[in-house]
Amino acid sequence: MSLRPRRSVLYMPAANERALEKAKSLPADAIIFDLEDAVAPDAKESARAQACAAAASGEYGKRELTIRANGLDTPWGADDIRAIAEVGPAAIVIPKVANAAHLAMIADSLEAADAPDHTTIWAMVETPAAIFAAREISGFDRVSTIVMGTNDLAKELRATQTPGRHALVPHLATALLAAREAGIVALDGVFNDIADADGFVAECRQGFEMGFDGKTLIHPRQLEPANDVWAPTAEEVEHATRVIAAFDEAEADGRGVVTVDGRMIENLHVENARRTLAVAAALDD
Repeated sequence: MSLRPRRSVLYMPAANERALEKAKSLPADAIIFDLEDAVAPDAKESARAQACAAAASGEYGKRELTIRANGLDTPWGADDIRAIAEVGPAAIVIPKVANAAHLAMIADSLEAADAPDHTTIWAMVETPAAIFAAREISGFDRVSTIVMGTNDLAKELRATQTPGRHALVPHLATALLAAREAGIVALDGVFNDIADADGFVAECRQGFEMGFDGKTLIHPRQLEPANDVWAPTAEEVEHATRVIAAFDEAEADGRGVVTVDGRMIENLHVENARRTLAVAAALDD
């Protein structure tokens, strides 16, 4: 089993040259060069050129590079898709995905622009329509990742964002369930209060415990806490190693019952242990 870490996925405003330069040295697993919310209308075209140049530069090391396009219902969306297809980053991030028909339009545009096969779609789930269509969005062929857009979702629901995100948890769980059924990656939404370090860590922990693969971020200071939450601890790695060893030994001896630290071990525990070791190996790579 091999996994690509996506613990920390940082939005970077593509209109900001200093931010693009700084991103080359930040400990982010992935970067979203943003052409949408973070860019003023009069800077859209220059931001597009800068994002594409950054994605093609080869100067970002092992970081996974993606670009968030403007919607096709804007004056810039179609040109964004053509330019992104030409550069061929790891993915194109599509805001406010509504359903599979919406994705088909994006996929057709990518194919018409000769986008490479490795450029997948990261679909943003941030409206009630997207929650209802989460299964068809997650199951769409070119979609490799869903990205929760929690700010827009809360706005659409007229929900109050509170510690613990009680109003959003059912919808986060619905989207996550669809992603897991489809076997794709699911990324948690952003945390808005940059100064609230404890609140951020608590929300990371909540996302991790729910099963998300990582979190989208709006500031570099959020990187290390997110990386820490989604990385296996030394104790977890050691326990996973013992679980696998005990299970393998029991199988070799023909024993049907395996215990580690007084707890029964089944296949599902072994699968979890192997995933833990795979994540740890990917982070050491």
